[in-house]
Amino acid sequence: MKYLIQNRKPASIFRFFEEICAIPHPSYHEEKIADYLCAFAADHGLEYYRDNLHNVLIKKPATPDREGDAPLMFQGHTDMVCVKTADSTIDFMKDGLALYLDGDFLRAKGTTLGADDGIAVATMLALLDGELSSHPALECLFTSAEEVGLDGAEGFDYSKITARKMINMDSEDLGIVTAGCAGGLRSTLTKKCESSPVKGECLKVSVQGLFGGHSGVDICSGRANANKLMGRLLAKWQKAEDEAHLISLNGGSKDNAIPSICEAVIATADARKTTALIQQTATEIAAELAKDDQGFFVTATPLSAPEMMFSAIDTAQLIAILATVDNGVKEMNYNIKSLPEWSRNLGVITTTGDAVEFVFSSRSAIESRLDASIDELDSLARITGCVTKHYSRYPGWDYAPVSPLRDLYLRAYRETTGKDAIVDVIHAGLECGIIASKLPGLDVISVGPDMRNVHTPDERLNLASVEVFWKIIEKLIELM
Repeated sequence: MKYLIQNRKPASIFRFFEEICAIPHPSYHEEKIADYLCAFAADHGLEYYRDNLHNVLIKKPATPDREGDAPLMFQGHTDMVCVKTADSTIDFMKDGLALYLDGDFLRAKGTTLGADDGIAVATMLALLDGELSSHPALECLFTSAEEVGLDGAEGFDYSKITARKMINMDSEDLGIVTAGCAGGLRSTLTKKCESSPVKGECLKVSVQGLFGGHSGVDICSGRANANKLMGRLLAKWQKAEDEAHLISLNGGSKDNAIPSICEAVIATADARKTTALIQQTATEIAAELAKDDQGFFVTATPLSAPEMMFSAIDTAQLIAILATVDNGVKEMNYNIKSLPEWSRNLGVITTTGDAVEFVFSSRSAIESRLDASIDELDSLARITGCVTKHYSRYPGWDYAPVSPLRDLYLRAYRETTGKDAIVDVIHAGLECGIIASKLPGLDVISVGPDMRNVHTPDERLNLASVEVFWKIIEKLIELM
């Protein structure tokens, strides 16, 4: 293939990353990227293991001068969050990404880039490819389905691992060493609705132009949730309508992404009056939004009448869920003022036939708060006629007061850049908690180059920071 990125070192990282971007790898469909990794291992004569979840472990022996050293593990995930702009025609199941350079950044046209966590995959491949002349035994674990509940990490057979030092490369700021994270879970509320023939006029109401973002990293950024704004619009409409009827409701695409788009189809007695009310409410909302969401707009478009609409009672309950459910930061950390402690994101709404499904991502480092989130959603379900399901729960990763690996990385960072890195704990979920629970005594950190706006079509990777990140890893291995 023809490579876009030129004159960057080591060239292998960028070459591997571009090859990864050409391979479709959405969550739960990592078989092609797993094929690619196994073919790489076979071509290089390296020991590898692949399980039925498409996790892949590749091992590289120590160089002769480091055979007595303890092995070192690197880890990252192979799936990507697939979010695109409204006008993008990409099929994430079939198409590679359309990459382009934007100054010092690499981006993808109209879609997420998948640097979260393709850059970890590319870095491990560069290590396995022989970029370093001296290194201990390397164990590189490529996990699947991280973005949908850390399923790959949960299901891997860790008896295959001998290392007790691990570098996770799923962080997004070169100057920060992550040393702890929140746990989380997914929840769905599903409501079966009664239907009747459509009466009145039909409108498609669309909320668009919001920035979106990562539901962990960006949850306290002030960015609006399109699904919740739709709830506000529909609540205002319902109050003005003698008998409100929803026909369908669809918003967002990933539970761990703040949704930027939501659409509702409604039946109304007076489309002109309803359109004016919706636009008036949208104007009020626009004046309240943060800087990132200045592209926000709402449209109300007449439609030919579908055959059926939801009952007034079911419509009222659906709007009640949208309008009242807690979303965003619920509690801040009492000890670290800038860190959210408990949050919830209404990421996806889908209408299929007579059923509407709401998908939530809850996060907290405190297990009892995840329990409380379950209880709250169960209570809401009981009064709105929904069925709940809670799944993909994963543990938080507690900060370790003593970490020789962390100290060594901080030294490597200082010697490479002349600056001091910051040690931080984040609200996003990482696989470190699961892996540490499976490998007692594991010394682990999470690091990475600079990425911005992951989980959005504005995702970008700073190429210069990748070069620096490689030099830090190289120095770390030299110092071990």
